[in-house]
Amino acid sequence: MKKYLKVIIAAFVALLFVGTFVFLYLKSKPQPVVYDEFRPKVADISKTTVVTGTIEPRDEVEVKPQISGIITEIYKEAGDMVKAGEVIAKVKVIPDMSQLSSAEARVRLADINLKQAETNHKREKMLYDKQLVSAEEYDNVRQALDQAREEKKAAVDALEVVRDGVSSSNASASSTLIRSTISGLILDIPVKVGNSVILSNTFNDGTTIASVADMGDLIFKGNIDETEVGRLVTGMAMKITIGALQNLKFDASLEYISPKATDNNGANQFEIKAAVTVPGGNEIRSGYSANAEIVLDEAKGVLTVPESAIEFVGNDTYVNIVKGEGGKKTYERRKVTTGLSDGINIEIKSGLTKDDIVRGPQKISE
Repeated sequence: MKKYLKVIIAAFVALLFVGTFVFLYLKSKPQPVVYDEFRPKVADISKTTVVTGTIEPRDEVEVKPQISGIITEIYKEAGDMVKAGEVIAKVKVIPDMSQLSSAEARVRLADINLKQAETNHKREKMLYDKQLVSAEEYDNVRQALDQAREEKKAAVDALEVVRDGVSSSNASASSTLIRSTISGLILDIPVKVGNSVILSNTFNDGTTIASVADMGDLIFKGNIDETEVGRLVTGMAMKITIGALQNLKFDASLEYISPKATDNNGANQFEIKAAVTVPGGNEIRSGYSANAEIVLDEAKGVLTVPESAIEFVGNDTYVNIVKGEGGKKTYERRKVTTGLSDGINIEIKSGLTKDDIVRGPQKISE
């Protein structure tokens, strides 16, 4: 029994050795070179670029207070629609003490002048009734009284504005009521009740009470590389894709190309803007990331071959034409004139016909 087992093991080892030898021998034999083959076909070729950017409202306005103070009421919130002139918030004025003192002093002085004018008018009227003074003198005194009354009223109004932010004579146009300057959607209200706000002046931009925009007029804003900006012209059609909305696509029209480049991590890029046409029923939010596809050049109904079949030698291009069949195939090197390429297929302007068969790259066996 042991004798038969040894024979079986010896036969298995010999078979394994022979099989390995045959495998290595077959692998060492040169394999025939096989190439992909293509027949030229008529197709459309377009060269496109994709620009990354955002969707933004064309007009976004920051509503700022006309007076400094503290927010006491906020009547709207982000996402609400407002009309021009509609009240968004209310401000309580914190008066400046020097201005308040000046306004109070002006009221006291106006009151003194008014009392003196009333006394002069009363005395002058008694003399006028007795025909002891002329009508002209009486008119001058009466005019002085009217002026004193107006000055007292103006002084009181000024005091109320400094102290309360609004006077009784112009309560409807109160600067303590923060109103929207345009009709649109409130994008953001960055303040809360109790926050201090300041008006815009020479030294600062003022506190933003709300950002309001017309979301019916949107633009795409992005940056394109300097190597491609030369092919753009205003009015070019663009396809906008918003990935956040299940790859929603819609049309746009290029309307602005910046005349000045900006440095973006060492690359010169130019800002572009395009008017967006949003299909009805789609709610677009400000700041959505989007991609714009722009057709830089295109050729329709032209003869094409895969670019991998082209040999580039200096400024010349060549293809290899298949001649013969089966094991008797030969290849004829032929110069061709190429045109537009989309990175996969390339236009052949001359040198090929639809009946030619073009050799492609070598097939690599596994």
